[in-house]
Amino acid sequence: MRLDKFLSQHLGISRSLVARELRAGRVTIDDEIVKSGSVQVSADKSVAYEGNVLVHVTGPRYFMLHKPEGYICSTEDPTHPTILFFIDEPLADKLHSAGRLDIDTTGLVLLTDDGQWSHRITSPKHHCEKTYRVELENEIADDVAKRFEDGVMLNGEKSPTKPAQLEIITPKEVLLTISEGRYHQVKRMFAAVGNHVTGLHRERIGDIWLDTDLAPGEYRELTKDEINSITVPR
Repeated sequence: MRLDKFLSQHLGISRSLVARELRAGRVTIDDEIVKSGSVQVSADKSVAYEGNVLVHVTGPRYFMLHKPEGYICSTEDPTHPTILFFIDEPLADKLHSAGRLDIDTTGLVLLTDDGQWSHRITSPKHHCEKTYRVELENEIADDVAKRFEDGVMLNGEKSPTKPAQLEIITPKEVLLTISEGRYHQVKRMFAAVGNHVTGLHRERIGDIWLDTDLAPGEYRELTKDEINSITVPR
C-alpha cells in the first residue's frame, strides 16, 4: 500500500493534508523521515506519525461486543452515541455490525470488516438463528409458543413470520429464537399476540453466544471456532 493511502486511512485526513504532514517531516518509516507519499509500506515496516507507531491492519477482523442500552449500531450518528465508542482498535470506523440491535436493546453484537462473513449472518437465505431473552409486560399466554411455531402475521406485512421457538423461563420472561431479521421483529411478534416487550437482550447469533465474562460495553476478539461457525456451511 502507498504511504499516503496508509496515512489517510489511519489519520482520517485527506491525501492533500497527508502530503502537508509528510513535507513537515512528521512521518517516519523504521525511524527515518519519509516525505514521499508514493513509498510502499508493508507489515514489516514501522510507520510512525509524530513518534506514534501506526498499527498495520492485515486481514479481516472479528469481535463480539456486549452492547449496553443507549447506543446505536452504526459507525456514526449525529444525535446518538454509537457502539464504536467502545471499540479501541485501529481503523475502528471500518468495522460494521453484522445484524443491528435497537438503541434500547442490549446484548450480543458482532463487528467485522469482512462483508462476506457478515452477509452470511444477515442474508435471509442463510437462516442464521438469533436467540433473545425477552421481558414482557403481561404474563405469556398458553398458546403463544404454538402460534410462534406456526408463524404470526405482523402489522403491515404480507407473509407470516418463519417458525420461531419459544422457551418460557417465567410467566414474564422467555427465550425466543428466530431465523430472520424483520424490522423490530421480536417486539412486533409479541405485539401481534397482545403483549408488550419491556426488555430485550440478544444472547446468541448462530453458534456464537455472548461471553458471560463481558460486562456491558466490553468486547473481545472472536475465536477461530466462533469465526468458522459462521464461515463454514452448517
